[in-house]
Amino acid sequence: MFDWLDQLSLPLLLIVALTLGLAPFFPEPHVWEKLKMLAAGELVRPIDIFDLLLHGTPWLLLVAKLIRLTVKPRQ
Repeated sequence: MFDWLDQLSLPLLLIVALTLGLAPFFPEPHVWEKLKMLAAGELVRPIDIFDLLLHGTPWLLLVAKLIRLTVKPRQ
């Protein structure tokens, strides 16, 4: 079911999460700004929701890959 996740390279996911996931770096990482907006209930504009998805997806994939590596199904 998650074979496509097994084929993704962990170093590549880490690089993508650290670059696209955090860009732009100043004044604060974009994903962090959007998460703060979400927590404050201010994430309402479509562009902000798109930004959260764009910058959050690499982090979600990285976490899913790490979970998949640690909790391998028994064969």
